[in-house]
Amino acid sequence: MTKAIRIHQTGGPEVLQWEDIEVAEPGSGQVRLNQSACGLNYIDVYGRSGLYPVGDMPAVLGMEAVGVVESVGSGVDQVAVGDRVAYPMNLGAYAEARLIDADRLVKIPDSISDEAAAAMMLKGLTAHYLLHRTYAVQAGDDILVYAAAGGVGLILCQWANLLGANVIGCVGSEEKARLARANGCHHTILYRDEDIASRVRELTDGKGAAVAYDSIGKATFAASLDSLQPFGVLATYGNASGPVDPFNPAILAGKGSLYVTRPTLATHISTRELLMQGAERLIDVVAGGQVRINVNQSLPLADCAEAHRQLESRETTGSTVLII
Repeated sequence: MTKAIRIHQTGGPEVLQWEDIEVAEPGSGQVRLNQSACGLNYIDVYGRSGLYPVGDMPAVLGMEAVGVVESVGSGVDQVAVGDRVAYPMNLGAYAEARLIDADRLVKIPDSISDEAAAAMMLKGLTAHYLLHRTYAVQAGDDILVYAAAGGVGLILCQWANLLGANVIGCVGSEEKARLARANGCHHTILYRDEDIASRVRELTDGKGAAVAYDSIGKATFAASLDSLQPFGVLATYGNASGPVDPFNPAILAGKGSLYVTRPTLATHISTRELLMQGAERLIDVVAGGQVRINVNQSLPLADCAEAHRQLESRETTGSTVLII
């Protein structure tokens, strides 16, 4: 018997329950993983609230974690017993132990801590596809990053700075602005006090941004479009303020032949090849010290409900890790 955070119905943080579960022996292609830490992500809130489906109830939430392989099923050649591994985008992470397909696991070098490994896979691979695939950032590009002091935001700012971009970050307070600037953000916009699009124009000598990486959704969609230069790209990759309302694509013409995309990490790691391509780049920049994983909050997994409350109330900065 082991323990996990489960929900029996969707709702607020109070539906998260610390319960006993049973974990079977691994089947073909699977491993049993003893986990040491889980990452907290906004997609966990979407699953808990019912915005995203989580399958049959009761359901174990959580999408990323780090642990050690305890046992392997038949046909497993990607990892071995005793390997320290992490994974992103695999529902069921809020648990002391679990079964998982071996081809979803990535070996983690000793130079990266458990806390960093638990926090970096989903958020870091999100930053990877945004910067390298959704819009391939080039040196000199002006880019707009929302929630620049958040888990994905701080990685985006550092990695984009490494690529030579001029990084403009949107934040909710001066404290978060300082944190973003300390992590590669060249300019910050306080979205509660300033007009986002006007400030972006000022900071780019009237040109606008080449790309807007928008995790907020409904509340910032119009400002993101108005911040872009002709042929600019809006990557709306999150819904912190709710889903974007339906819109007439014709507005993109008048605003400069813009592009809008709604990418998801699931597509960008849908094959072992895609997963490892991103993971190897991510591990290189984290192990090499060019990108720091800012774990600014840690709580026991049993206190998951409090972690969700902090995340939704925007009290957090950087990443939150749930310790097992």
